[in-house]
Amino acid sequence: MCSKAMIEETKGFRFWNNKVFTSRTENSPKMNHIGKSIVLVILGIAVISGVIALILSLVQITDIFPPAKIKYGMVFDAGSSHTSLYVYKWPADKENETGIVSQVLECEAKGGGISSYNNDPPKAGESLRTCLKEAQKAIPAGQHQETPVYLGATAGMRLLRKENDTQSNEVLLEVSKTIKQYPFRFGGAKILTGEVEGASGWMTVNYLLEGFIKYSFKGKWIHPPSTNILGALDLGGASTQITFVPNVVIKDKKTEKNLRLYGYNYTVYTHSYLCFGKDQMLKLMTAKLKQSTNSVNIDNPCYPDGYKGIVTMGSIYGSPCTTDLAPPSYSDQQNITFSGTGKPEECLAAVREIFNFTSCGNSQTCTFNGIYQPPVTGRFFAFSAFYYTIAFLNLTSGVSLEQANNTIRTFCKRPWTELAENYPKEKKQNRLQDYCASGYYILTLLVDAYKFDSTTWKSITFQRKAANTAIGWTLGYMLNQTNMVPSEAPGLLKGHNSRTWAAATFFIVFTIFLSLLALALLILNSKA
Repeated sequence: MCSKAMIEETKGFRFWNNKVFTSRTENSPKMNHIGKSIVLVILGIAVISGVIALILSLVQITDIFPPAKIKYGMVFDAGSSHTSLYVYKWPADKENETGIVSQVLECEAKGGGISSYNNDPPKAGESLRTCLKEAQKAIPAGQHQETPVYLGATAGMRLLRKENDTQSNEVLLEVSKTIKQYPFRFGGAKILTGEVEGASGWMTVNYLLEGFIKYSFKGKWIHPPSTNILGALDLGGASTQITFVPNVVIKDKKTEKNLRLYGYNYTVYTHSYLCFGKDQMLKLMTAKLKQSTNSVNIDNPCYPDGYKGIVTMGSIYGSPCTTDLAPPSYSDQQNITFSGTGKPEECLAAVREIFNFTSCGNSQTCTFNGIYQPPVTGRFFAFSAFYYTIAFLNLTSGVSLEQANNTIRTFCKRPWTELAENYPKEKKQNRLQDYCASGYYILTLLVDAYKFDSTTWKSITFQRKAANTAIGWTLGYMLNQTNMVPSEAPGLLKGHNSRTWAAATFFIVFTIFLSLLALALLILNSKA
């Protein structure tokens, strides 16, 4: 039984409870209206915030450039007379796009080309060590294992393989062993075909000079006009290559190479002339001069007057290029003395003797030895020994064909004493006496064989470097081996800069917050 006080207290509580209950019931419509208004305002702000975030996400898209990690690649150019190592670098985010590669290191190995070690193959491998050590210094240690290294052997090794396949394989095996001892990713050592060498040089030229594709001021990758595609003229020690895009159909399909680069197709004419590099040309010319006499004292019209050069029979005929010109029997160690007479016209005639122009008749689509070539067209870059010879003769600055002829003729007439005094460095390197023959050889090859004339001569640029990178086949070869020149055009990488992304993130988070707040208010109101 409850006391009266307790009953009164309970009544009071019930009264208070009823009062509150009655009060909430009476005011409920007003509170719902206010709550709904607040929720609608919050949702409205959330919608606006979401729209802003969407606009920032879609409208403010720009090209982005993520932090670039640098990648490296290495190529050995194992030529006939020497071996050089080229180390390249490029931004990793541009791989398989169009990042311009730059040259980090150019190192010339000591000694001759690897083919000269045919009788002692291990020395071919040893000759590479100095440059491999230089590469270790040039490339960060943490990236050594991911850096690819390739060795491409050119005409010197092509000649050795032709002469002795076993020896050429042994030389390649030894250089491979040596490279594998260093912490790089070895990509192989190969003897390149002349066509691969020519096409790789053509790719290098057009890649460095943005002939394939370039980034415009409008922020787009564009394909330059076809007139920007350059031809490539390469002159090595044992071979020479010509590669260009002709404006006619290539009739000899053996000289045709089809490439697809950045979404465009290129039909390229390319041909390599083995035995017509500068060094082998001199051997051929010397052998031709010896062929006309049994004497061991022979006049050489291409040598400066007063110069005497003593060579062995083995140095002349120890090449597959001159084997057919060798006398029936001879001693490798027998000496022959060549005395310079400095007669330009006779020198030119001696140089022309190594070409077989009669096999082409009057054809304008034939070079020499019966080799097909469509008419040259467009601009050309001439590099390697083309550049070194023309640069020495000071003919690189847009001189005419007539001026080039006159300069070479004048040089050939200069006596040896005068030349030796004026060019001590070239004399010390034992090549000063050969510039007369080399100059006439280049003129004969370009004009009589390739058929450049006084007009098209001006389209040839003699240059060693482009974009601070040596021009040659090595860069093009590396680009091809690493698939850095894709067959299809690159797509634009799109994204947001840091400020736009921060703003978009803020509005996205703010929208989510407001939406959750509105949802919470609705739930609380419904429970009430």
